[in-house]
Amino acid sequence: MRFDQPADPNVADQGKVLGRPRTRIDGPLKTTGTAPYAYERHDVAPGQLVGYPVMSAIAKGRITAMDTRAAKNAPGVVAVVTTLDMERLPKAKMNVVYLFGGREIQHYHQAIAVVVAETFEQARAAAALVRTDYDEDRGASYDLAEQRQAHLDDQVEPASRVGDFERAFADAPVKLDATYSTPGQCHAQMEPHASIAEWKDGTLTLWTANQMVEWSRQALAKAFDLPPEKVRLDSPYIGGGFGVKLFLRADAILAAVAARETGRPVKVALPRPMIANNATHRGLTIQRIRIGTDRDGRITAIGHDNTTNTPPGGGGEEATIPTEHFYAGANRLLVHRPLEMHLPESNAMRAPGDTAGQMALEIAMDEMAERLEMDPVAFRVLNDTQVDPGKPERRFSERHFVECLRRGADEFGWSHRNRRPGDRRDGVWLIGHGMAGAYRGAPAQASGARVALRPDGRVRVDTDMTDIGTGSYTIIAQTAAEMLGVSVDAVEVGLGDSDSPVSAGSGGQWGAASATAGVYAACVALRERIAERLGADAASLELVDGQVRHGGETRPLAGLAGDRDLVAEDKIEFGDFRDEDYVLATFGAHFVEVGVHAYTGEIRVRRQLAVCDAGRILNPITARSQVIGGMTMGVGAALMEELKVDTRRGFFATHDLASYEVPVHADIPEQTVIFLEGEDPYSTPLKAKGVGELGICGVSAAVANAVYNATGVRVRDYPITLDKFLDQLPLPA
Repeated sequence: MRFDQPADPNVADQGKVLGRPRTRIDGPLKTTGTAPYAYERHDVAPGQLVGYPVMSAIAKGRITAMDTRAAKNAPGVVAVVTTLDMERLPKAKMNVVYLFGGREIQHYHQAIAVVVAETFEQARAAAALVRTDYDEDRGASYDLAEQRQAHLDDQVEPASRVGDFERAFADAPVKLDATYSTPGQCHAQMEPHASIAEWKDGTLTLWTANQMVEWSRQALAKAFDLPPEKVRLDSPYIGGGFGVKLFLRADAILAAVAARETGRPVKVALPRPMIANNATHRGLTIQRIRIGTDRDGRITAIGHDNTTNTPPGGGGEEATIPTEHFYAGANRLLVHRPLEMHLPESNAMRAPGDTAGQMALEIAMDEMAERLEMDPVAFRVLNDTQVDPGKPERRFSERHFVECLRRGADEFGWSHRNRRPGDRRDGVWLIGHGMAGAYRGAPAQASGARVALRPDGRVRVDTDMTDIGTGSYTIIAQTAAEMLGVSVDAVEVGLGDSDSPVSAGSGGQWGAASATAGVYAACVALRERIAERLGADAASLELVDGQVRHGGETRPLAGLAGDRDLVAEDKIEFGDFRDEDYVLATFGAHFVEVGVHAYTGEIRVRRQLAVCDAGRILNPITARSQVIGGMTMGVGAALMEELKVDTRRGFFATHDLASYEVPVHADIPEQTVIFLEGEDPYSTPLKAKGVGELGICGVSAAVANAVYNATGVRVRDYPITLDKFLDQLPLPA
């Protein structure tokens, strides 16, 4: 099915199941510990061995020798496979750094060996016996600020230039020129990277935790020089990812090379202290933002210059992304400067680009409103735009940002906020209120599914779509139930198997909208098959309560398929009209109240409110979970999360959950989420857009703005730790 024009009214609009709150159908499995996660797949292959990784102790250089004799002679050890045993394995374009093979070291904690033993404890103990000699490159720089200063005069082609920014900014009667920084951040997902690999009859099977099954199937095929049909991935349950499991990672490669070497299945998990440096992270940024307005507050010039780290060949954190479309302004200049540094790989983390970009942009908007002596909400309302500010001939498909701002202000009680920084107290606590806008694009990807009507009238849906805690199982079941007139309980969903039709996968905030659209297409095809079986026109069918009605007759779906499944398969493909003629995006407004201890500088978030505009909400329960998860991550990014760089040795020193701090329950007392009612017919046939990444966008800035409002101290370097403002706090009353 090709989606090449806005959606007309269709079966999915009935809203009998879709759009209704429904608890997760996989919830009981997860809460009882019976959902099979990758490392726990003990039953899939007999005789599993355990692999333990050995990681590089330098950030850049070459391995000169490896001594594995002691490890190989240790109790229980079956094999030791080192990076020197093979040439560097080819990598897919999605991976920036190479994952295994050869002497060259590209980053700290690069995988250099795997020790395989009968038990985990034996493998771990033996791994500590591997001795490695290096020729370390000590001339590399790992300090982003230092590198930025060295490259400030480099000529960089702007990511976007509209009008004459320099002249408009110089002529603006009110202007801001400020620099902000965001640190590297770790995904810190609950489930570590884990894979079980088995080779049989020339086919590699991987039971793994991966967000994008087809991407990794192709990457494995390239790494091991196999036809893609000789690689199978199975990833039905994933304990979080946030982007770190989008691409093939070292656990999969190590398990596969170890299984090939031993002739037995091998399981490998990356220990938590290895993940931050071995996998990927949100890149560091230093962002210079310039905004010029007329005296009424209308933006006349906006410039965003972003510097970020990346290994050679990568793009880093593209923090200018939201500035391209979010606010009006005739003269615009966006510059993205990825500087090649041999830190670990910077790559996708929840709302890549948008999150870090709005951490800076939405503070800048707050600072600009203050200079104009305007309400920050009113300033954003004034600079709303219904067209692409760089290409006015393109309009937003649906944009209700102003409604988000006004609804949020009313619900939060914004008119009663602390209007003067440092002016409100509650005992020893300085009380502050802050807000920020939220913007995230709403892309869609081709996505397929197979739907079967079974002889007993039940429905089976298969797709290689994944569920990373987002509710994919549930909304896919709801889609099939709505389209085929059965209850959700009558739908069985199979996810994450590469033998199933290729889906969009979980990433980029496209997963839910794309995958459900693919299931919609397959269900349309199945309805046509049902119509053929009945000798009827598919448009005349009414499927409801497990029955099919047409021509005045009603019969149950049970038995309609005969003695075997009635199967249909299709995929949704998206026409160019969406991107050529329209900007599809989601919008939100975040409001935050904080307390800052007047003596110690301790910051406590007291309450959060998010108002979201994301088209049709497929399931308010799962969507709310996604938004509050993003809001929580935004608090962490604002107040505590930082991958601290050892600038001498080139690694992240805060590489475990003892030193890399994330929010806990006590940090998040009250969160409210409001979804605007609406639909976007330009997005998919279901008129829905993703919401999983919108929830984090702008949150950190709302917290930062609230801290400023409480204290009168503006902190532009995240995270906002008390050492950055304690000496500037107002004297206690």
